[in-house]
Amino acid sequence: MIVNVLSAVLTSEKVNAALATDDAADWATISEDGLVALDVRFTLKTDDGAFIYVEYQGRGEMATGTIAVAPTFQTGSEKYKWLNRVQAVSAGNVNLETGDLVYQLYEVNVSV
Repeated sequence: MIVNVLSAVLTSEKVNAALATDDAADWATISEDGLVALDVRFTLKTDDGAFIYVEYQGRGEMATGTIAVAPTFQTGSEKYKWLNRVQAVSAGNVNLETGDLVYQLYEVNVSV
């Protein structure tokens, strides 16, 4: 199943951005037991004009609307280049009637 992403907003203390283009999509493979394998890609534009490419894969459960994903980011912006090193994890819920999806996003710190 392919679902067009019509809007996306990232709001935090460090980044405020919204969907930059209309070519964003969510590819979902749904198994017979309701497990969803996700592959999502889109570009955000920050409130100060920088572009951030977002890509994530993850799993969802159709019966409950719960989703877990692992986003990565790519940008050429000097201000936001720290995002290129971020591996994030996220948990969320989708309202299957409205299609609204809300994630809580967490940065994973890797220490050696």
